[in-house]
Amino acid sequence: MSGICEDRVAVITGAGRGIGREHALELARQGAAVVVNDLGGSADGTGADAAAAQAVVDEITAAGGRAVANADDVSDWDGAKRLFDQAILYALGVGAGAEDPQRELEFTTENSHGVPQQVLPTFAVVMGGAGGGPELGDFDLARLLHAEQSITVHGAFPASATVRSRGRLAGFYGKGADALIVLESETTDTVTGRLLAESRTSLFVRGEGGFGGPRGETEPWRAPDRPADHLVSYPTREDQALLYRLSGDRNPLHSDPWLAARAGFDRPILHGLCTYGFTGRALLHAVCGSDPDWFHSMKARFSSPVLPGQILDVHIWDEGDVCLFRTKVGDTVVLDRGVFRTKAT
Repeated sequence: MSGICEDRVAVITGAGRGIGREHALELARQGAAVVVNDLGGSADGTGADAAAAQAVVDEITAAGGRAVANADDVSDWDGAKRLFDQAILYALGVGAGAEDPQRELEFTTENSHGVPQQVLPTFAVVMGGAGGGPELGDFDLARLLHAEQSITVHGAFPASATVRSRGRLAGFYGKGADALIVLESETTDTVTGRLLAESRTSLFVRGEGGFGGPRGETEPWRAPDRPADHLVSYPTREDQALLYRLSGDRNPLHSDPWLAARAGFDRPILHGLCTYGFTGRALLHAVCGSDPDWFHSMKARFSSPVLPGQILDVHIWDEGDVCLFRTKVGDTVVLDRGVFRTKAT
């Protein structure tokens, strides 16, 4: 299907029947990828059933179009915000468009003329993350720090999709008096079954070790003895943590002065994954020519906290089949031991 809506995403509410259904079908015929939203209730407004939306999706896909069903209730805020693409909010949270609102429109808007919407690859760290994770214990949140993060993405993400993430507790390691928790997850498109991304998260918990057992492995890494091949600098906003937390990480360490003080900080610190997202943007633009389809894997260790308002300098070394990177604030390394790979040609 192709037409005047090619490379656009259309969200149609009440699309399981009647006029809404006809609008969804016509927009699909005109090339749009359609989110078919319908609560599926009865005529008196009671009940819910996703079958009505799915039937329209089946009709669109049978004709060669692209569509996904959604049965959220948009009469309440929770249903509405799940329906609309959170990728844009994430992009704003990691600084896209902050210095020049007319740049990176493909990541910050969904309806700019001639600019198809795209998704930042590091959105993988929050995609599908609305559900609960494994129970890790009743320790004080002030003791919890993000230690390492890696993602592997399998091509550019669709601008709109319904996804499912499956996670597992992959390891629990003693680090002397402290502990290291390792979580792994896979995220798939529920309509196509396509594997979108894999992630591995390491969390450091102070004071929860002392139980023995393996300490985990550390891969060798050394920065090249030469200036970086690429140096990308991004300022962060004073309210960057307040903006980033809207993507799902509501740890009060990043917003509550009281908890930040208990953790030994003068004020709330920036999320490590926000720094990770800023760094991912630098890698995307400097190494991948701004094309998310070339972005394959990214791994780094969090080494020092960042305060909102500080400037992030991303140093990137091109080593042929791999790029090494390190992010600094001034002379302080805040993201270390970075390894980045593009999609194999």
